[in-house]
Amino acid sequence: MGELMLAHAVNRGVAGFVLNGAIRDADVFLATNLPVFAAGITHRGPYKDGPGEINVPIAIADRVIAPGDLILGDADGVVSVPFDAVEAVYARTVAKQEAEQKLMEAIKAGTTDRSWIDAALRRLGCEIPQGV
Repeated sequence: MGELMLAHAVNRGVAGFVLNGAIRDADVFLATNLPVFAAGITHRGPYKDGPGEINVPIAIADRVIAPGDLILGDADGVVSVPFDAVEAVYARTVAKQEAEQKLMEAIKAGTTDRSWIDAALRRLGCEIPQGV
């Protein structure tokens, strides 16, 4: 995707790209700070008139993604959530975040009991230094 095409996409409100293909002009993506997840980078330009389709299910790796599915990405990768599961996944995500926040507060306060980790390591034959 060239600089002009990227500027046009930003102007139209595109929030990011997930491509099962390569991008070009990676420095422009970095300067624009627009999220992009692509299979690679190439110096070659895109086809101007195909092949391609819009608003059809696609398959990437072992996943089928339908139009309307929620796509989320960060530095670790991309995940898709089927449209019909978005509300349930969101509720579980909020609950997990709240539980992790409570655990983080306990870690900062020094009140977590991590003895189960030492017990598991001992059971596996690991030696645990004293005071660690």
